[in-house]
Amino acid sequence: MPDTATLPRVRAVHADPSGCGSLETAPLPDAATRRPVEEKSPAEWAYERLILYIQNFESQLDSGQEVAMGFTGGQAGVLAIEGVGFFDPDLVTFYGRDQDGLRTQLIQHVTQLNVILRAVPKEQPAAPPRRIGFQMMQQWAGGEAGDASAVADAP
Repeated sequence: MPDTATLPRVRAVHADPSGCGSLETAPLPDAATRRPVEEKSPAEWAYERLILYIQNFESQLDSGQEVAMGFTGGQAGVLAIEGVGFFDPDLVTFYGRDQDGLRTQLIQHVTQLNVILRAVPKEQPAAPPRRIGFQMMQQWAGGEAGDASAVADAP
């Protein structure tokens, strides 16, 4: 059990709590508490929380929707998220495809991080929905997050 004094403070209130996820009130997964927050770079800590937010968002989608990321402050459109990574000490990257199906990668400094998660219709309606947040959580919980060897596996 992690020392609660080292856990981050978190809080959220919602007009309709039943319509929102419970990320802020749920205990952190073991993968997030293996090392104290103070030992993580800003990029690693942002990456870990992004996985949690994406997974939480996806848990609220219906079977005809998938998660995509809208860009803030520009006309770049949307990115269907296929992966998320970080490069210590301060970069976070998103891998995916834009609305035209072109491979896209966003590299962002943690101080500039603004992400809008959007529910978009699946590209192939008959296919099962792709849940990237849950896939990333499985990899992270397995110890791959933050390992230098995981860089070779990046999309």
